Amino acid sequence: MTSKRVSQDKRKSTVVAVGYRGVSRPGNCSALANFRIAAPLPPDCALRHYPDMYDGALANELSVDRLIAELPFLLLVLAMFWSGASRIRAAVAVAAAAGFAHSLLLAKAPLAAFWWGLLLAVCLLLLARRLHRDRRARFTPDEEAMVAALLPNLGGARARHLLDQGFWLSGERGDVLTREEEPVGHLYYLAAGEARVLSHGRQVGACRAGDLIGEVTVLSGEQASATVILTGPARFWCAPANVLRPYLAAHEEVRHALEQGFALALKSKLRATNRTIAEAGEAPA
Repeated sequence: MTSKRVSQDKRKSTVVAVGYRGVSRPGNCSALANFRIAAPLPPDCALRHYPDMYDGALANELSVDRLIAELPFLLLVLAMFWSGASRIRAAVAVAAAAGFAHSLLLAKAPLAAFWWGLLLAVCLLLLARRLHRDRRARFTPDEEAMVAALLPNLGGARARHLLDQGFWLSGERGDVLTREEEPVGHLYYLAAGEARVLSHGRQVGACRAGDLIGEVTVLSGEQASATVILTGPARFWCAPANVLRPYLAAHEEVRHALEQGFALALKSKLRATNRTIAEAGEAPA
């Protein structure tokens, strides 16, 4: 009986000793400085008994060096919100440059610096190739005017590729480009000449050099809202709708740039239509 009591007392003393070693005492920086705890403590208990240790860990996590180390990853996330391949690559290149500088100069991590440097080199190579292709693109005077007016933010190579989906034609007086309540078969850019815009047999507007024709419904396949007839000799670029739709579906950057050009052309056309209606209303009967 006596031996059993002694063994029970030993187990109790062991438990008390282990419990005592996990409690901070006044004057000590931390109980962990002198003792080792085999089992991890719950977070709330650890913060309550070892605040000095966890304050230091938090300060280390929020240090300037740590924030700089995380900056490249933040830039990579932000790069995903950009539109256009060139812009995304430029943003990734900035992130890679930041990661390369931190790994090489601050963290002294050669392996991480190698991978960041490799990513930077690939992005710069792709950007340089894109720039080279843009500079090699060639345009006629009419094409240059079209690109400057409708596709100012699109690179030369992409603009050249888009123009190659259509062709240039010359028209004569009376040629019909679109018919009201019929599907629009082509997208037109009027480089020279003029055209009348008719709705139910009444002229409601006019198209002049630099205007787009058919842009409102050519991509949707809906019927034309007006009839457009050339008033004299003209030169224009046109792209078949059945070619343009799949092309733009496969080239999001070009589609985005062209839709911006559509918006600019539509605003200009609405202003011209309003002027025509106002002039017709002011004309004497």
